[in-house]
Amino acid sequence: MYELTIETSFSAAHQLRGYKGKCEELHGHNWKVQVHVNAERLNEIDIAIDFHELKNFTNEIISQLDHKFLNEVFPFTERNPSSENIARWIYESLKKKINDGNVRVSAVTVWESETASATYYED
Repeated sequence: MYELTIETSFSAAHQLRGYKGKCEELHGHNWKVQVHVNAERLNEIDIAIDFHELKNFTNEIISQLDHKFLNEVFPFTERNPSSENIARWIYESLKKKINDGNVRVSAVTVWESETASATYYED
């Protein structure tokens, strides 16, 4: 089994609805996104997936969040735009683009600061 990881980032603001504290107020982050994919085998040129292709898929998804107020971007109009929910949304969006029988999204980690992150994966 092979595991590949890419990192990218975006900037966005959010408010955590129902949170009792400073994070209930409008504030922003420079979010870092790590995407992990697994592959059981390599293709005809001995790679699982091109890193550029994986990063392009990820950037296409996060471009919907970049420099936005996340509370106004679906599905975060209905769900709190927490790191946990952002990680899950990116995971589910990538899964629709990438999972091809060999290469599968295994986890997405979203860092809202250098010391705080949330990871989403399925069993």
